[in-house]
Amino acid sequence: MEKFILTPPVAFIIILVATMLLSGLLSKLSFKARRGENASTESYSCGEEGLTPFIQPDYAQFFPFAFFFTILHVTALIITTVPVETLGSLSIAVVYLAGAMTALFILFRK
Repeated sequence: MEKFILTPPVAFIIILVATMLLSGLLSKLSFKARRGENASTESYSCGEEGLTPFIQPDYAQFFPFAFFFTILHVTALIITTVPVETLGSLSIAVVYLAGAMTALFILFRK
Protein backbone atom coordinates (compact mmCIF):
# COMPACT_ATOMS: atom_id res chain seq x y z
CA MET A 1 0.00 0.00 0.00
CA GLU A 2 2.86 2.38 0.79
CA LYS A 3 4.37 2.00 -2.69
CA PHE A 4 0.97 2.55 -4.33
CA ILE A 5 0.64 6.01 -2.74
CA LEU A 6 4.10 6.99 -3.98
CA THR A 7 3.35 6.26 -7.65
CA PRO A 8 3.34 9.46 -9.73
CA PRO A 9 -0.35 9.42 -10.79
CA VAL A 10 -1.61 8.81 -7.25
CA ALA A 11 0.77 11.39 -5.76
CA PHE A 12 -0.35 13.91 -8.40
CA ILE A 13 -4.02 13.36 -7.56
CA ILE A 14 -3.34 13.67 -3.81
CA ILE A 15 -1.44 16.93 -4.30
CA LEU A 16 -4.10 18.24 -6.71
CA VAL A 17 -6.91 17.58 -4.21
CA ALA A 18 -4.89 19.10 -1.35
CA THR A 19 -4.19 22.20 -3.44
CA MET A 20 -7.83 22.60 -4.39
CA LEU A 21 -8.91 22.28 -0.75
CA LEU A 22 -6.30 24.81 0.37
CA SER A 23 -7.34 27.19 -2.41
CA GLY A 24 -10.99 26.88 -1.41
CA LEU A 25 -10.22 27.55 2.24
CA LEU A 26 -7.99 30.54 1.49
CA SER A 27 -10.50 32.05 -0.95
CA LYS A 28 -12.66 32.84 2.06
CA LEU A 29 -9.90 35.17 3.28
CA SER A 30 -9.45 36.97 -0.04
CA PHE A 31 -10.62 40.55 -0.55
CA LYS A 32 -14.01 40.94 -2.20
CA ALA A 33 -15.84 44.18 -2.90
CA ARG A 34 -19.04 44.76 -0.97
CA ARG A 35 -22.29 44.84 -2.84
CA GLY A 36 -23.19 48.28 -4.11
CA GLU A 37 -19.59 49.53 -4.19
CA ASN A 38 -18.26 50.83 -7.45
CA ALA A 39 -15.57 48.18 -7.88
CA SER A 40 -13.52 48.36 -11.04
CA THR A 41 -13.09 45.18 -13.03
CA GLU A 42 -10.08 46.58 -14.89
CA SER A 43 -6.60 45.64 -13.83
CA TYR A 44 -4.42 48.20 -12.10
CA SER A 45 -1.65 49.42 -14.38
CA CYS A 46 0.49 51.67 -12.20
CA GLY A 47 -1.89 54.61 -12.38
CA GLU A 48 -1.79 54.84 -16.16
CA GLU A 49 -5.03 55.62 -17.90
CA GLY A 50 -6.13 53.72 -20.96
CA LEU A 51 -5.59 56.78 -23.17
CA THR A 52 -1.82 57.04 -22.70
CA PRO A 53 0.38 54.71 -24.72
CA PHE A 54 2.28 52.11 -22.74
CA ILE A 55 6.06 52.17 -22.69
CA GLN A 56 7.57 49.54 -24.95
CA PRO A 57 10.92 48.46 -23.50
CA ASP A 58 13.78 47.75 -25.85
CA TYR A 59 15.33 44.33 -25.32
CA ALA A 60 18.11 44.81 -27.86
CA GLN A 61 20.76 45.01 -25.13
CA PHE A 62 19.16 42.39 -22.88
CA PHE A 63 19.11 39.40 -25.23
CA PRO A 64 22.84 39.32 -26.04
CA PHE A 65 23.61 39.50 -22.33
CA ALA A 66 21.10 36.73 -21.58
CA PHE A 67 22.55 34.50 -24.30
CA PHE A 68 26.08 35.21 -23.08
CA PHE A 69 25.08 34.29 -19.52
CA THR A 70 23.38 31.09 -20.68
CA ILE A 71 26.24 29.96 -22.92
CA LEU A 72 28.87 30.52 -20.22
CA HIS A 73 26.92 28.84 -17.44
CA VAL A 74 25.92 25.79 -19.50
CA THR A 75 29.51 25.48 -20.69
CA ALA A 76 30.81 25.68 -17.12
CA LEU A 77 28.29 23.03 -16.06
CA ILE A 78 29.28 20.65 -18.85
CA ILE A 79 33.03 21.16 -18.44
CA THR A 80 33.02 20.71 -14.67
CA THR A 81 30.98 17.50 -14.80
CA VAL A 82 33.32 15.71 -17.23
CA PRO A 83 35.21 12.93 -15.45
CA VAL A 84 38.96 13.41 -15.55
CA GLU A 85 39.73 9.68 -15.73
CA THR A 86 38.39 9.12 -19.24
CA LEU A 87 40.32 10.58 -22.14
CA GLY A 88 37.37 10.22 -24.56
CA SER A 89 35.08 12.40 -22.51
CA LEU A 90 37.85 14.98 -22.12
CA SER A 91 38.02 15.33 -25.91
CA ILE A 92 34.25 15.81 -26.01
CA ALA A 93 34.59 18.58 -23.40
CA VAL A 94 37.25 20.31 -25.49
CA VAL A 95 35.02 20.13 -28.58
CA TYR A 96 32.12 21.52 -26.52
CA LEU A 97 34.34 24.35 -25.29
CA ALA A 98 35.35 25.17 -28.87
CA GLY A 99 31.67 25.25 -29.86
CA ALA A 100 30.88 27.58 -26.97
CA MET A 101 33.72 29.91 -27.97
CA THR A 102 32.41 29.93 -31.55
CA ALA A 103 28.93 30.76 -30.25
CA LEU A 104 30.32 33.69 -28.25
CA PHE A 105 32.21 35.01 -31.28
CA ILE A 106 29.01 34.82 -33.34
CA LEU A 107 27.04 36.51 -30.56
CA PHE A 108 29.35 39.52 -30.31
CA ARG A 109 30.29 40.02 -33.95
CA LYS A 110 29.68 43.47 -35.32
